[in-house]
Amino acid sequence: MTLPSHAEIVVIGGGIIGCSTAYHLARDHKADVVLLEQGRLTSGSTWHAAGLVGQLRSSASITRVLKYSVDLYKRLDAETGLATGWKMTGCLRLATNQDRWTEYRRLATTAKSFGMEMHLISPEEVKRMWPLMEVDDLVGASWLPTDGQASPSDITQSLAKGARMHGAKLFEEVRVTGFEMKDGRITAVKTNKGDIACEKVVNCAGQWARQVGAMAGINVPLQPVKHQYIITEKITGLATDAPTIRDPDRRTYFKEEVGGLVMGGYEPNPIAWTTGDVPNDWEFRLFDDDFDHFEQHMVQAIERIPALGQVGVKQMINGPESFTPDGNFILGLAPECHNMFVGAGFNAFGIASGGGAGWVLAQWVVDGEAPLDLWVVDIRRFSDLHRDRQWVCDRTLEAYGKHYTIGFPHEEHESGRPRIVSPLYERLKAHRAVFGSKLGWERPNWFAPEGMEAKDVYSMGRQNWFGPVGDEHAHVREAVGIFDQSSFAKYEMTGPDALKALDWICANDVNKPVGRLTYTQLLNTRGGIEADLTVARLADEKFYIVTGTGFRTHDLAWIRDHIGADLDATLTDVTEDFGTLSLMGPHARNVLSAVTDVDVSNAAFPFGHVREISIAGHKVRALRVTYVGELGWELHVPIEATGEIFDALMAAGDPWGIRPVGYRALESLRLEKGYRAWGSDITPNDTPQEAGLGWAVKLKKNTDFLGRRALEELNGATPKKRFAGFTVNDPDIVLVGRETILRDGEPVGYLTSGGYGYTVGRPVGYGYVRNADGVSDDFLASGEYELVVAMERTKAKIHLEPLYDPANAKVKG
Repeated sequence: MTLPSHAEIVVIGGGIIGCSTAYHLARDHKADVVLLEQGRLTSGSTWHAAGLVGQLRSSASITRVLKYSVDLYKRLDAETGLATGWKMTGCLRLATNQDRWTEYRRLATTAKSFGMEMHLISPEEVKRMWPLMEVDDLVGASWLPTDGQASPSDITQSLAKGARMHGAKLFEEVRVTGFEMKDGRITAVKTNKGDIACEKVVNCAGQWARQVGAMAGINVPLQPVKHQYIITEKITGLATDAPTIRDPDRRTYFKEEVGGLVMGGYEPNPIAWTTGDVPNDWEFRLFDDDFDHFEQHMVQAIERIPALGQVGVKQMINGPESFTPDGNFILGLAPECHNMFVGAGFNAFGIASGGGAGWVLAQWVVDGEAPLDLWVVDIRRFSDLHRDRQWVCDRTLEAYGKHYTIGFPHEEHESGRPRIVSPLYERLKAHRAVFGSKLGWERPNWFAPEGMEAKDVYSMGRQNWFGPVGDEHAHVREAVGIFDQSSFAKYEMTGPDALKALDWICANDVNKPVGRLTYTQLLNTRGGIEADLTVARLADEKFYIVTGTGFRTHDLAWIRDHIGADLDATLTDVTEDFGTLSLMGPHARNVLSAVTDVDVSNAAFPFGHVREISIAGHKVRALRVTYVGELGWELHVPIEATGEIFDALMAAGDPWGIRPVGYRALESLRLEKGYRAWGSDITPNDTPQEAGLGWAVKLKKNTDFLGRRALEELNGATPKKRFAGFTVNDPDIVLVGRETILRDGEPVGYLTSGGYGYTVGRPVGYGYVRNADGVSDDFLASGEYELVVAMERTKAKIHLEPLYDPANAKVKG
């Protein structure tokens, strides 16, 4: 065996993800691909995977990825001649309580929103489909007929054969030992059998992906966890086409295999393997059986299927699986290296994801940008916090333990907190703040009134914070509130070519005089929205960029990757240099004028401007901008002076009743104003025209910018989808997003975000209305609308204007 000296793309890892990526690179893109596997194909964690294939996720894009896997597994054997073991048995998910049943009703609505079939069935129907099951404790079950199971090793070998048929070269027993790097790029892959020069590298090394990444200076935050299941002897009366079962209230799953059952589960006290390096020689190996730890699953499983108690265990599998801190897998271009892509951390659903993940990752590698909205799995959702191995381990074990718990809306993680706190943390705690966590930062979600416990109580209906958040919301509408938004990500772009760089990257016109700020989107080549942020011009060659907490790594990498190589412009992350206090509400000007000598009147300091002002003896960057729809300023203050400036504002605001306000009120305020949230309302799948943000795009200017060509091609055509607001009259309905939108009884889309508008006194949602023949104003206005919420239809009113406009304090009805 001689390795080639050069390849266009080197894929590292011969499990299902690596083989799928190599197959798609070769089949779809005719790429020159070499795949390297340190042992033999499937020898990491693929070979011992249980092989359940479910498709429904809360993201439309990830559901599409999983549906693609199923379509591929159905037809792959015809192409390669190697069977995949695909069986479309369908999947039953059992519910034993009302909260779980509500979750399923919501999931069934989501499934319909995404064009998938999902039925809610009675315990009697479950018993008919699975006679060996005890159903006395069931409220019901959900039934996904197109889910199924497959043989992980067979699929992988079939993909590997397909990859070879399309020209990829696969090499076993070749270990990657390092990389040659130049200017933040990999120029060659070093191995124990020689070096391969290459243009791009795809790290699909499974539980080794972290240490392979580390050789190139990149962080892949995953944690191997011991995951056990058993395979039983044959069980009398078990049908070979029995549906797979997920029994989340008992934390277990089952699938039929050769007349017996595969049974495993997700325990609340999982066991991590190592926070160090995984041994390289861990090939086709397992841990010793741990029946003591597994007993909790055995007890639950026998109560569900008594026949299990009468049958022998043929084999116990105790192997490591890669899990991540948020339970989502890791895809995409690593922010620390310009040409290493990652596909890893599949949280024990690598078989379900494998086909689709390889398809989108191959496209991403070739184009340099994701083909769909893959933000929930994008490696750039992580930050330097995720370099802490112990923190990653603790959070990952919490996520593993919650694999089958009920997914309550707005649920927060508990492990590894508090991690990053703003200088106001103790002050806000004294105001009875209930904190949430975003990318490690503790942020006040709401403030508990005296006499009420300062903690979230989760439920499927209205949660305990609903009333207090309403009070905060009203306070910002009527008086003045102060938000601690110090966790905002903040960058500076400086240099002679700073404007030129931003002019290309930003869809809106940032070529404005010093002292102006611009809301802008950053677009991909398809015209989709990759980010939205504000750019303030502080000097001719200095710009200040502010974006959301969770998007820090993503937006920094996107901007940096699109600065022309010949440009003299420097991008610096200054997040920790500045605290951010947002002063919002009709009395914001009164408070601000009391603490600064600068004229903050509307004439002297209009909307969309930035000024350097002095508060309590400190220089402050004051940005006249709002995300709540009220008069207000974002005050970017030296981080060490945040407490002093907060105290000064609170003292000056006392006559106006100033009070701190949390992120849940911010959310309801922005919903009423119709402001879009990136990641939900606007994504890489959506263009500014579709999102109703065409006004923020400089198409009339004769300047080229990233995404312009795609928008010009669409210009003039009626969009096939349009963003709109919806309200329903029943105040008890809880909108959380993904509820189906019906127009004249037909599904036309789903909500991208939902909540409650306290000023308008109604539940509020936003989403895209779709129509293949185009969505005109007339089409939107002429329909009768309903929303499907937890499988129940409710009348809805469409809104194309903000529900509340403080400029004339008018509530739209």
